[in-house]
Amino acid sequence: MAKRYHESDIPEAAAALKRGELVAFPTETVYGLGADATNVTAVSKVYAAKGRPSDNPLIVTVADAAMVSQYAKITPDAAKLMDTFWPGPLTIILNILPGRLSMKVTGGLQTAAFRNPDDALTRKLIATAGVPIVGPSANTSGKPSPTTADHVLHDLADKIAGVLDDGPTRVGVESTIIDLTVTPPDIFRPGAIGPHELEPLLGPVDSAAHHVGKNEAPKAPGMKYKHYAPAAQVVVVDTIDQFDDAVAWAKKTGQAFGLLATEPILAHFPDVPSYSLGQDITSATHALFAGLRWFDLHPDVTLVLAQAFSHSELSAAYMNRLLKSAGNMHYQPNMPTDRF
Repeated sequence: MAKRYHESDIPEAAAALKRGELVAFPTETVYGLGADATNVTAVSKVYAAKGRPSDNPLIVTVADAAMVSQYAKITPDAAKLMDTFWPGPLTIILNILPGRLSMKVTGGLQTAAFRNPDDALTRKLIATAGVPIVGPSANTSGKPSPTTADHVLHDLADKIAGVLDDGPTRVGVESTIIDLTVTPPDIFRPGAIGPHELEPLLGPVDSAAHHVGKNEAPKAPGMKYKHYAPAAQVVVVDTIDQFDDAVAWAKKTGQAFGLLATEPILAHFPDVPSYSLGQDITSATHALFAGLRWFDLHPDVTLVLAQAFSHSELSAAYMNRLLKSAGNMHYQPNMPTDRF
C-alpha cells in the first residue's frame, strides 16, 4: 500500500525515487507522478501505472533552472521565462542535448518539456534525489487530474511507493506549455499564464488550438488523446440560458444525471445531484477536476451537464480541459434522447 509522505519523510521519498520506484508529488496545479527521469526502467513504470500511450511525452520536473542546463540548451528566451515565471505554472519545451534523456521520456522526439513547480516540498524532494523527475499527472490516463493526495491514492495506491502530501493544489489545472523550439513560440496547452503575460517577453506567440494526427507524435502531454474524463458522459452546456432545456432533455434520456456549474445555476435545480464550481471562472477553474472526480464517486450518475464559459484568455484553460473531458460533446436543441 502506498505511503503518505510528509515533509519529514522527504529523504525516504527521495531514496524511493533513486531506487526506481514511483512517488507522486504536489505542485501548485495538480499532483504529478514522479520517477527518476534518467532511469529508463523507472520511466517505463510510469507509462504502465497510468496506462499511458508510449508516444505521449512526459514533462521533466526540475528543482531549478540550473538542472535544466544538464539536459537541454537554455536559449535567451527560455532564460527570460525561467527568470520571470519559475517556480510557477509554466512548462517550456526545449531542444535536448544529445544522449541526455531517453526517448521514453521525450516520446521519441529530440525535444522535452521542462517544469519547475511552485511547491517547496517538491523542489526539496527533487534536490534531495539529485535527479530530475518525470511529472505527468498522477492519475489513470484519461481520467480527471488529481488535485489532492486522496485523488492520487484513489487511482494509484497499489502502483506507487507513496505520495508526498502538501494539501489541495492552488491553481487546479495543469501548467501552460509553451514551445520555444519553433518561431513564433507556440502555446500547446493553455494554463494560468497566458499570452498577455508571455508576449511582453517573447513578442507574438501562437495560441491557436492544435490537433495531432493519428500517426503523429505529440510534442506535449494532452494533445492527442481524450483526457480528464469521468466515467459519466460529460455534455457541455454553452450558455446559461440553455440550462433549462438541457435539464429537460437529460430527464427525457431516462438516465441519472448531474450538474457541474456555478452557484447561480445550481440554485434553479435544487433536486439534481450537483457539484458547485463556485461563483465565477476563477473558482470554476480551481474546482473543475475535483468536480469531475466527484461524479466518479457517484457511479449512478451516468450523464453530467457541465457549464461552459465564453471564450477569453481567462477561460481558455478551463474550456480546454472541459471540452476534452466531454470528447467535445455540446448540448444542442433537439438532441436525440437515445444518443447514449
